[in-house]
Amino acid sequence: MCALMKYFTNIHKNKTYNLIIRLAIIFATYYFIYKQIFKNNKLDYVAESFNDLIGSPHVSFLFIWTITLMVVNWGIESLKWQFLINKVEDVSYLKSFEAVFSGISVSIFTPNRVGEWFGRVFIMKKANPWKGVFITMIGSFSQLLITLIIGGISLVFYVPIYFQDYGFYSNYLLYGLILLVLVIITTLILIFLNITAIPSFLSRIIKKRFVHFNEYLSVISDYSTIELLTVLLLSFLRYCIFALQFYILLMMFSIEIPLLHGLMIISLVFFIMTAIPTVTLAELGVRGSVSLYFIGLYFEKYATLTDKINIGIVSSTSTLWLINLAIPAILGTFFVYRLTFFRRRAS
Repeated sequence: MCALMKYFTNIHKNKTYNLIIRLAIIFATYYFIYKQIFKNNKLDYVAESFNDLIGSPHVSFLFIWTITLMVVNWGIESLKWQFLINKVEDVSYLKSFEAVFSGISVSIFTPNRVGEWFGRVFIMKKANPWKGVFITMIGSFSQLLITLIIGGISLVFYVPIYFQDYGFYSNYLLYGLILLVLVIITTLILIFLNITAIPSFLSRIIKKRFVHFNEYLSVISDYSTIELLTVLLLSFLRYCIFALQFYILLMMFSIEIPLLHGLMIISLVFFIMTAIPTVTLAELGVRGSVSLYFIGLYFEKYATLTDKINIGIVSSTSTLWLINLAIPAILGTFFVYRLTFFRRRAS
């Protein structure tokens, strides 16, 4: 009788804890979005630029394209996560989509979006959540790797174009930069393609009392080289999509930059953003500042930098942030409410 009462008490506690965590995540998501956008009046820049664009069929077409690419972007991420997580549990594409959007809601108020790792895994019903966390890390690492590879290559082309006339520039600097980029990219690729060796390596140096940790981490060993390359390909497709989104928004706000120059600058913005530790919501200001610097250098060199261009740059980055993060985070709160953070104990 006591055991039965304890069982039902645990169920009640788990439901209460799940409800508290769900409501806390939803509240934090909406509060931080409100604080970053409305309280700090970040939308003023976008509203000012949009007032000049309302009624233009060309602008409407570009904006619809940007929204469509957002859906495709997160759709590919859902496919990637489903591909990875099916090693431990069969998850439907729709459930994977819910998990991705839930992760966005959780990550929006956590440093460097680490909450995304944990926000997704609670969609699972059977597999251990910690295994899901390590699997999600593989997907995040692949996306980071693509960002660093393309950003590093862009940097090699960017430096001689924009800093050749500066006193500190020389051929030796360029050669050293090329060598450094090659070494870093090669090392990261080798680490990613040999990521399956990490569990066995750590098991030799981690003490026995962390045996459960090794058990969860061992799931990384289940992926073949072909599967890891598939994950990299999906990450590359995502990267192309949100780079294209950024370029479309720049055109929409009358920031005219040649395609190759624009993509090179955008790659550098993403590259620098990966090196700056921020909470997701703070990215709006940081990304705007980084974009202003690099795009501003282009106009200083090849055209004239005006206040209108600065407003257009900030409007572009703000709109990109709203479409790719704020809106999905709000939508994700509907899925967060259905997550189970504490499960019933086995009888």
